[in-house]
Amino acid sequence: MRITTDAVGDLSLPYQTRRRQTLATFSFPAATPQRKRTTYSLEVAAIYPDLPALKDDVRFDAFRRNWLNVLQLNPFLGDLANNSASTSCAFCYYEYADGAALTPPLAPGLEALDVVRQSLDLILGGNHAYGLPAPGNFPVESSDTLPSLMIAAANCVREGKNDAWLSANYEGIKKWAEKTIATDTDGNGLFKYRISGNSGIWPDGFPTVRPSNWWDTIGFGHEDAYANALSYRALLGMGMMSKRLKKPADATRYRNAANKLRDVYYKTFFNPSTGVLAGWRSADGQLHDYYFLWVNGIAIHYGLVPRPEANAIMDKLLVKMKEVGYDKFNMGLPGNLITVALKDYVHKDLNGKHGGGIRPDNTDGFQNYENGGATGCFAFFTLAALYDLDRKDDADQILFAMLGEYDKGGFEGRGSSGNSNDWRRWDGTPMGYEGFLVDNYYTLLAVPLRENETTWTSGYRPATPLT
Repeated sequence: MRITTDAVGDLSLPYQTRRRQTLATFSFPAATPQRKRTTYSLEVAAIYPDLPALKDDVRFDAFRRNWLNVLQLNPFLGDLANNSASTSCAFCYYEYADGAALTPPLAPGLEALDVVRQSLDLILGGNHAYGLPAPGNFPVESSDTLPSLMIAAANCVREGKNDAWLSANYEGIKKWAEKTIATDTDGNGLFKYRISGNSGIWPDGFPTVRPSNWWDTIGFGHEDAYANALSYRALLGMGMMSKRLKKPADATRYRNAANKLRDVYYKTFFNPSTGVLAGWRSADGQLHDYYFLWVNGIAIHYGLVPRPEANAIMDKLLVKMKEVGYDKFNMGLPGNLITVALKDYVHKDLNGKHGGGIRPDNTDGFQNYENGGATGCFAFFTLAALYDLDRKDDADQILFAMLGEYDKGGFEGRGSSGNSNDWRRWDGTPMGYEGFLVDNYYTLLAVPLRENETTWTSGYRPATPLT
């Protein structure tokens, strides 16, 4: 529902959200002596990218209906968040910006990227969000936080064409880039997290410190394959922003850093014993590989894996998925296809609810929450890799099953246990807690990618194609 007013001047529409009650309320400001009459107009508005090839194709109704779900603004924080009553996670901002960059105007004079810029302005002004340093969470920025912020900024500039905003904030954005580059402490081209990621370093119970990325119950650390892929895209965006402001030295610096990362990425993370990319290389030199679908997907989609090797990786992943018996694509995809051993799991609890069980092999925690639970979160990257590799049938099998579930509201709400459907065991048992997690809806960006829309490729894809 789009609400507009004919009122002149500064008039806001106050609203409140309550997480546990799943309740949102808003109120219309009344007339005042200064503003004796105010008219409000309420209209049903379907706002989504115009994809002519999909016109009248009812299979994509769920895409049209759910497109805006990824943009949830928490009124108390003023930031985009996991949902309108939940935490703002800085390492998710690039997801919001990718969606916003493809979104038509929300209302006259209001773009989706305006909302993204509002969140970035708060962070640049010193606000906190999850992923930034905080006691009990991250000792430094998670490895994906600063790249996420840089990508969001680049989206605002590329699609919003807002050079005045870039000029005013460039030094703050540049600090994010320089802080990222400074983590390459051995000069090998890869960026590093302060926590080693070595097996066995995570204590029992609730985590006292979090690992290096969004998947914050699994022991990612040191050289993180996902975060480095994100950093590659972020540095290409930094090069673009520097060039727009006619700063050639900065543009060259960031392009060179991106190219250096690209040149070592595949050989660093490829695991010859499984034929796929590992999730992270710990400080002791060990690869940690649990068949992470999204890690391999983002690396392929961002152009960090040559095409023949990319196809071989996807072959291995699809065979492994069939071998372990996962085919409930309506629920999305598991993050990992085999259980993460307890020595590499961060969030340990007695009931294994958060994916960390008691057995050393952690099979009693498998399929719970982030340890192989089925979710829409980051399923986009697997779909994107398949579409990039012209494996449309493989991708469509997953996408259309998910669209059917989106159509039923299947990625939100709670089961009888109180757990929510944003994460599920493979038998469908709810294992999430948010009730509504916006990352599940990032997968809808696979639809414009599938249609190969120019609006998508001009505003999003990294500059280096697969070869």
